[in-house]
Amino acid sequence: MAEINKFYGTGRRKNAIAKVWLIPGSGNFKVNDKELAEYFGKKTLEMIVRQPMEITSSAGKYDVIATVLGGGTSGQAGALRHGIARALVSADAELRPALKAAGFMARDPRMKERRKYGLKKARKASQFSKR
Repeated sequence: MAEINKFYGTGRRKNAIAKVWLIPGSGNFKVNDKELAEYFGKKTLEMIVRQPMEITSSAGKYDVIATVLGGGTSGQAGALRHGIARALVSADAELRPALKAAGFMARDPRMKERRKYGLKKARKASQFSKR
C-alpha cells in the first residue's frame, strides 16, 4: 500500500494544544471529528484558523485534520493556527519567510498568571481598611 504524504505540526497557545496533520486534498477542515464551522461557531475564529492557508495561497491544496485539547475557544483557534503554520513549513520550507513575517511561526508566550497566597486572584487583593 502506498504511503500518503502527511505533514505534522504542533501548535500551542495559552493552555490549548493542537495536533495538526496536513494531507494533500481539497481544503477540508476536521477539528476533533467535526467540521470547522460546527466546532468553533464564530466566523472570527474560523478566519484565524484559515489565515496561514490564505497567506501561503495553499487553501485548496491540503485537508486539515486536527485534535485540539485544553483552553478555551480563542486559545484553541490560536493553537490551531500555529500548528497549521508549522505543518505547512514541514510540507514546504519555502513558505517559512511568509509565515514568519505574518507572525504565525512564533508561539504566543502569554499565559494566565498564577494565584498568589494571601490574594483572591493573581493580583486582586481584599479592600484595604485603615482600622
